[in-house]
Amino acid sequence: MFCIVLAYSYLCTSKMKRLLFYIIAVLLSVCHLQAQTSNDSPNAQQARRMFNETWQMVYGLQGSQLHYAVNIIGIYKTEGTIWIKEKKSKFADQKAIAWNDDVTYYKLERKKKTVTIYDAHSDERDKTAAKFKFVPDNYTYSIKNDKRGYAITLKAKKGVKGIKEARVMLDKKTRYPLSVRIKIGIFHTTIKISDFKVGGITDDLFVFPKEQYKDYEFIDKR
Repeated sequence: MFCIVLAYSYLCTSKMKRLLFYIIAVLLSVCHLQAQTSNDSPNAQQARRMFNETWQMVYGLQGSQLHYAVNIIGIYKTEGTIWIKEKKSKFADQKAIAWNDDVTYYKLERKKKTVTIYDAHSDERDKTAAKFKFVPDNYTYSIKNDKRGYAITLKAKKGVKGIKEARVMLDKKTRYPLSVRIKIGIFHTTIKISDFKVGGITDDLFVFPKEQYKDYEFIDKR
C-alpha cells in the first residue's frame, strides 16, 4: 500500500511503537496488486483497478513525492516527506533521514549524529517493520463516492493479523491519494497526505551525500 517503511519510531511505549510500525507498513510496502479474480464483484474490481492506478503514480518510473502527517490518538504526532521511484526512496522528518538507492540503505539520526548503513534488501535495517508487510490479497476491496473524493475500503479477510481495515481517500479529479485511515485492534488513525507530485524525480535524490556528513559517526551493518 502507499507506504513509509522508511520512517522510524521514537515513541515511548512498545504498544505505540508497534502501532506506528503498522502505519509505516500501510504507507510504503512496495508490492503490486495481484490480478482481479473472477469472483470479485464489479465494485471490488473497480476498487482494485483504481487502487492500482494510484499505486502506479506513487511507485512508477516517473517517481513521486508526498508530505505526510500522522496524529496517533493525540499521543504522538509526526510529519515528513517521502520521495519514491520504483524501489528507490528517500524519507525525511525532523529527527531522521533515510536514503535507499536500491543497493545501499543509509539511516541518519540527527540527534545522535550517526549514519547506519545496511544492504538495501536486508530486513536487518528494520526487523520490526519487516514483519508487517502489506499483502494485497489478504483484503477485500470496495469503493464508494464520498464528499471528499473516492473512498476505497480494504477489509482484512478472516485470520489476517495486523491491519484490520484501511480506507484510502482519492481525489476525484486527479486520483491522487489524500489520506489513509487504518484500524489496528481498537486503534484508528489517519495519515494525511499533501503536496503529492508525480514526475521530475531524478536518481541523484536517492544517493547519500556523504560529503555533507563527515562529522557523523558511521556504523556499517552490511
